Amino acid sequence: MNGKWFSLAVMVVLVGAGICIAENASVVAPGAKVEKLAGGFKFTEGPAADANGDIYFSDIPNNRIHKWDVGGKKLSIFREDSGGSNGLYFDKKGWLLACEMGGRRLVTTSPKCKVTVLADEYDGKKFNSLNDLWITPKGGIYFTDPRYGNRDGMEQGGEHVYYMPPDRKKVIRVIDDMVRPNGVIGTPNGKTLYVADHGGRKTFSYKIGKDGTLSKKKLFASEGSDGMTIDNEGNIYLTTRAVRVYSKKGKLIETIAVPEGPANVCFGGKDNQTLFITARTSLYSIKMRVKGVPPLPSKGS
Repeated sequence: MNGKWFSLAVMVVLVGAGICIAENASVVAPGAKVEKLAGGFKFTEGPAADANGDIYFSDIPNNRIHKWDVGGKKLSIFREDSGGSNGLYFDKKGWLLACEMGGRRLVTTSPKCKVTVLADEYDGKKFNSLNDLWITPKGGIYFTDPRYGNRDGMEQGGEHVYYMPPDRKKVIRVIDDMVRPNGVIGTPNGKTLYVADHGGRKTFSYKIGKDGTLSKKKLFASEGSDGMTIDNEGNIYLTTRAVRVYSKKGKLIETIAVPEGPANVCFGGKDNQTLFITARTSLYSIKMRVKGVPPLPSKGS
């Protein structure tokens, strides 16, 4: 083999090796470790990042929503009497949406803490106990409505998943065949929705229709999840006894151990490259190689 072809062959091998390394790279930043940011809560849930990358999260039994200032590393209370808020998510204008488990309703809260009810019933019947939500790129809202603990007063006759279009004028039921739906997240292009059936111990993917309805149900992972998130490589993060990371093809690629059992996760921080984890009595974080998607919301008014 002459020198020219030998050099070309070596280049092909090296490029191929580089691709292999990239595909197998950890989602965690090199040398990064899980860090405890704050503790002393009763049960943390529903982390969400605002436009500054600061993290808001629920302490359900204490009926509060807290804010973690990532720059000043300070903890404060954003909302008292939160209706037992669980899952949180910011819309594009910077308003915080919350699934109130105790209030059995979906609400939105302005930066000045003015609360507006978006939905509290379906077909004339109260929701069970709203849990988690995801907002589509066009502003539609998917939310899950399971019931944990005492089942008295359930009016829906089951535990389902709902969708509210961007105009927020109505609610439609989009999934009615799960045991106990919980975590929900979608892709940044708005084409695929992932929903965890916590009660059925499975996670599924769906194709999102133009009207918000779902089709092409497919098993994504043979385990359920509490909260979920997604990164800029399309990997899906499930929370069980650890944070379990699956590729977009449904292959388990990494497990992130946490001192306490994780309940939910989100990306945040100034560069949207830190994974924040709510786990029982504490809030944790870990620096990542990947980033969260979509970009952080704009600053509210």
